[in-house]
Amino acid sequence: MPKNFLISLCILLLFCSRSNAQDTTIDIHGWTFHLQQTVIGQIHPDFRSQYEGVNSLLAHEKDRYSVTSTVFIGRHLWKGGDIYIDPELSGGQGLSGSVGVAGALNGETYRIANASPELAIPFARIYLRQNFELGGERIIQDDGQNQINETTSANRIVVTLGKYSLTDMFDNNSVAHDPRSQFFNWSIWEAGAWDYAADTKGYTVGGTIEYISPVFSIRAATDMVPQVANQLILDPNITKAHSETFELEIPHNIFPNPGTIRFLVYHTFAHMGNYRQAIAQANDTTAPDITATRAYGRTKYGFDLNIEQQFSKTLAGFMRASWDDGKNETWAFTEIDRSICAGFSLDGIFRKPGEDIFRAAAVVNGISDDHRAYLAAGGYGFIIGDGKLNYALECIAELQYLTHITNYFALSVDYQLVVNPAYNVDRGPVNVFGVRGHVEF
Repeated sequence: MPKNFLISLCILLLFCSRSNAQDTTIDIHGWTFHLQQTVIGQIHPDFRSQYEGVNSLLAHEKDRYSVTSTVFIGRHLWKGGDIYIDPELSGGQGLSGSVGVAGALNGETYRIANASPELAIPFARIYLRQNFELGGERIIQDDGQNQINETTSANRIVVTLGKYSLTDMFDNNSVAHDPRSQFFNWSIWEAGAWDYAADTKGYTVGGTIEYISPVFSIRAATDMVPQVANQLILDPNITKAHSETFELEIPHNIFPNPGTIRFLVYHTFAHMGNYRQAIAQANDTTAPDITATRAYGRTKYGFDLNIEQQFSKTLAGFMRASWDDGKNETWAFTEIDRSICAGFSLDGIFRKPGEDIFRAAAVVNGISDDHRAYLAAGGYGFIIGDGKLNYALECIAELQYLTHITNYFALSVDYQLVVNPAYNVDRGPVNVFGVRGHVEF
């Protein structure tokens, strides 16, 4: 591992070397303060590569690391109203600059726009949340990241306005949703074909409204999209560039242990390019260029089915299936048009439940016929493109073991096997080894 990675990991260990029994809670009525820092290092041995393009995973490269540090600050303003502000520092780089695999390998690198550590400007998140109580049983919402300790009603409407990540509220899953403490792979911790509105670091500006009840919840959002695919600047032309997301969430006790079913649909309007038009404009001497065909009026739509199920006190499973139309270019997340994923977590492998966890998951990713033809003709997206393509489904398996060193520090070792990276039979398979240190107060 590089010197900077080892230094960052040592800082985490030193920061967390206090007694497990020590209470670090800051108890200030009407406020919430939390901190996280995550350091991830990854490496892969050399693998078979018949050729490489601009966006290929390099067959030979040194190890890479990423680091993110976030402060979560919340303040109660008035009845039902809170404000949240999250300063965030991020730096480092994913393997091959986080390109070359559609199911990208490090879930923290989507928050990193520069290899040198930099502060999100003005903040990673800054938003208002208003809770309208509708009656029913009184429930306690515990203090947590971007959550003030308070009592509210089980039936309520929640409105969120400002800068946030859509993944804060949509496509939640207790087994696979957070690369800081769960799976690393992008297409495992999130629905691969959900090209959700976000800048390079995963944040957007918009509004979300939720109706929450014990029987079901529904939520809807409208948000800004990047001005250019996978870039930091959001498009100010909101009449022509925006994204809408809808989700239905139904908890149940079928097995009879608890579980949840979520169904999400989205529709994005942006200044996108079109795969067929790019191919038509190319000639024998030039490869198709999706950026040359960009125009307003282009759309992308899709859906995601998300299921999680608790089978026992220590065993939980999940499944996601997502799809998008794949006619126009990927705009914000990653180049996946079809994806199906399943996995599980087993708590208390060698220690007491809650002290260590083993996780395993597998995902199969694909792309549309138009997207496939574009890459085969030598085209590039913003995350994949080998210069040509011998197409096959991209298949990824991930195994992970996490153990808590203290109450506040968790160490994880991770392995990913990638078959047909970027949908290309001519490259791989790739064995990726990783380690993660995560502090959370």
